[in-house]
Amino acid sequence: MLSVVKAPDSRLRVKTRPVKKINPALKNTLKDMIKLTKTFKDPEGVGLASTQVGLTESFFVAKNGQKFISVINPKVISSGKRTKKYFEGCLSVPNMWGEVKRSTNIKVSYQDSGGKSITVPLKGIPAWIFQHEIDHLNGILFSDRVLEQKGKFYKFTGKDKTGTDVFQEITI
Repeated sequence: MLSVVKAPDSRLRVKTRPVKKINPALKNTLKDMIKLTKTFKDPEGVGLASTQVGLTESFFVAKNGQKFISVINPKVISSGKRTKKYFEGCLSVPNMWGEVKRSTNIKVSYQDSGGKSITVPLKGIPAWIFQHEIDHLNGILFSDRVLEQKGKFYKFTGKDKTGTDVFQEITI
């Protein structure tokens, strides 16, 4: 059974290698990653990279609308000039959030679990998820981006009486 690797585990810093062959074992791993990601509700899991389950090949799963997709050997082909700050968290860095500036429009290429090559433009949240997961495949955590961009960090402290999430700004 797969489990999420948590920082500061060095496996999160691995730069992955390309998948050479899409085989039944990889397809099963992708299915297991989707099942695992769906178990996270607070916060909701919207993506999970291979490094986050201790693997070293280049793939991830990501939520796309109401379903998950499998992404193998992804590459960002181009990034738009327009950027936006997102409030970003990570299953491997629990209860920590930060402001990360990312491109709002990107063009990506990857293979799906059937081996089909896909090239597609992405904008908004799907673009943000892809960039976050591709960072994982390069050994980069969102906290690295917060630090390099001189952004702010926040710690999740719980919910208030109305059920609203409460965050406290922290200094790292």
